[in-house]
Amino acid sequence: MTSNAPITQDLVTIPRKAEEGPQNIVGMTRIALRDALLAVGTPEKQVKMRVNQVWAWLYHWGVRDFEAMTNLSKDYRRLLTENFAIRLPEVVSKTVSMDGTRKYLVRIAGGHEVEMVYIPEEDRGTLCISSQVGCTLTCSFCHTGTQKLVRNLTSGEIVGQIMLARDDLDEWPAPGTGTGDNGPRLLSNIVLMGMGEPLYNFNNVRDAMKIAMDGEGIALSRRRITLSTSGVVPEIARCAEEIGCQMAVSFHATTDEVRDKLVPINKRWNIETLLTALKEYPRLSNSERITFEYVMLKDVNDSDADARRLVQLIKGIPAKINLIPFNEWPGAPYERSDWSRIEAFADIVYKAGYASPIRTPRGEDIMAACGQLKSATERERKSRREIEAEAARG
Repeated sequence: MTSNAPITQDLVTIPRKAEEGPQNIVGMTRIALRDALLAVGTPEKQVKMRVNQVWAWLYHWGVRDFEAMTNLSKDYRRLLTENFAIRLPEVVSKTVSMDGTRKYLVRIAGGHEVEMVYIPEEDRGTLCISSQVGCTLTCSFCHTGTQKLVRNLTSGEIVGQIMLARDDLDEWPAPGTGTGDNGPRLLSNIVLMGMGEPLYNFNNVRDAMKIAMDGEGIALSRRRITLSTSGVVPEIARCAEEIGCQMAVSFHATTDEVRDKLVPINKRWNIETLLTALKEYPRLSNSERITFEYVMLKDVNDSDADARRLVQLIKGIPAKINLIPFNEWPGAPYERSDWSRIEAFADIVYKAGYASPIRTPRGEDIMAACGQLKSATERERKSRREIEAEAARG
């Protein structure tokens, strides 16, 4: 293995300038929304009802204009309009793959850009969303990891990605209908596997997912939400207790020597430490199992010996192993394992009693596959000084 990734960067983001104008209510928790409505003069006796009404209009019906909230009085709609705004990220472009995968370039406050990807399948529709602009982890096989971290996304910018996708899919319920009345959802699953390490932006990710899981709004089951981490051990138990979603781990190696190079956060929390934390996650979160993500890199981590070590390492953890054929990108230091090698690896894992599906690469023709996301801002090689200047303006 020739590539040697640098040690994980320190988590330092560009300070985010406060937005001008009325306060944005997208991304507020119910408690925060309650406090905000009280602060602008909503009577205490009415505030619970008002929170429920605004929440339903925003997250169940997808309404973007206070004047359209017709079960509120005209005076109260005027109060909301004067004090609040409904702002979402901006879709800059949408690219559709030959296999139906949709990749969206999304602009957030300050002019920064992130990507999200919608993957349609027969029995589900999965939206892969981002949690940071760039990434701090520098995983050597990941294109996103070559983009330096700029800042964390707010809870509104995270849940806003879900709302934008529902806009594009035309999936907000029609008046008088429930969320599931139109048949199976086109957007049925969320995976936090886009740009960034979700557990390094814990509070905003938690608040956004609480909004997504709220039964009177977007109403996605926690079992339909998967958070992918590279192994931020101190936050794993907290994720179980405060979010309770499914957990996926970017594992990718069976020895510390190899994982140090592929996933350099391993130098901070090694395999043994990570697995100790993961053993408790299904119990704490009431999840069925952990998903171990394992990218298949030719002559790096794809031997029979690696497969046998993998099943020994995860022994005692309810798990499945997603085998991911490496998705190549310009300048990538690795090659995809041969298909016969991937199948042989999968067979060893399967015979040991673990589900070992080989992930079908999706959206490769539009650079939307796993590990290929990188914002257009970075592709244009903007300097940190230019990005900082944009942040100061925005």
